[in-house]
Amino acid sequence: MLTPLLAGLGLGFSLIVAIGAQNLFVLRQGIRREHLVAVVAVCAVSDAALIVLGVSGVGLVLQAVPWLIVVVRWAGAAFLVGYGVLAARRALRPSGETLRLDAPAPSVPDATASSPGVTTRTFGGTALRVRTTLTATLLTCLALTWLNPHVYLDTVFLLGSVASTHGDGRWAFAIGACIASLAWFSALGFGARYLGRWLDTPRAWRILDAVIAVVMFAIALSLVLPH
Repeated sequence: MLTPLLAGLGLGFSLIVAIGAQNLFVLRQGIRREHLVAVVAVCAVSDAALIVLGVSGVGLVLQAVPWLIVVVRWAGAAFLVGYGVLAARRALRPSGETLRLDAPAPSVPDATASSPGVTTRTFGGTALRVRTTLTATLLTCLALTWLNPHVYLDTVFLLGSVASTHGDGRWAFAIGACIASLAWFSALGFGARYLGRWLDTPRAWRILDAVIAVVMFAIALSLVLPH
């Protein structure tokens, strides 16, 4: 069983280690040090569920209803465009994305305001976006995961097809792929925490958000263009 497990581990890493919407979101949450454990858990559990679906043969069922992938493709593209617009807005018109990680925050805010999913506080007349709610963060994470057709193509169809070639060892293959997913998201998210010391300036956040916006628009475009 060691051979299919290692095969699943290798293929799992090769598919997941790529710049994409989900990875950029985990990276951003890691740098922000915000709801990171929950985000990593959601990504890893979602990947595990998709891997199990693929290995169990659900991919064959999905191939019989190709219109479902079309629906997911357009819904995913629309969501990615919306998320890209928000990132572009943050890049063009920053509103104080973070407090410096190495400096204590003022103890008493001048004012506190709330918008859907975000709490913004004002210190000394400067607006600082302090924290996004856990619910809003997890909903975004779930959408970036489950509304991405590439996830189904790679995880359900490809991994499921390769796993079937291992016969009775296909579940060991699935375990290897799940381990790769958990290891990658943990390394990406918790490793990104250490980047915060260099990315705690408004300019750095504007650059990161600009990159996120470009990638989101590019992925959305790739989803709707003829293949």
